[in-house]
Amino acid sequence: MRVALMILLGLVIGILGTVNVMSALDARHPMPKAVMHTMGYHMGELAHALKAKQCDAAQVRHHLERLQSTATDIVPVFGIAEKDFTGKATELQTRLQQALQPAPTSCAALATAIKPIDDACKSCHQQYR
Repeated sequence: MRVALMILLGLVIGILGTVNVMSALDARHPMPKAVMHTMGYHMGELAHALKAKQCDAAQVRHHLERLQSTATDIVPVFGIAEKDFTGKATELQTRLQQALQPAPTSCAALATAIKPIDDACKSCHQQYR
């Protein structure tokens, strides 16, 4: 009985130690999460504008510009040099540039503009998330 209790205690201590170490390692590099949270915020604001049917051209442009600026940080922040990953990041940047060319001035134009951006995000998340 004593041996079983010691083994169980050892397993619990090992699990707790592993969780603490993994948390510490995860907290070392907050930038990848920060980049994704920032992009999620701006995409969420655009989606909210669409849902509310309040697509102010200046606000839409602001959020698209912030998305474009943040998207340029993806490759250096994540540090993944795979050709497929960098290709997906470049595709996202291209889609954002295309969305900004004729800056959307209506909700219909915004919906059309963010569809390819959303698709690019989903494509990368399916493979790398």
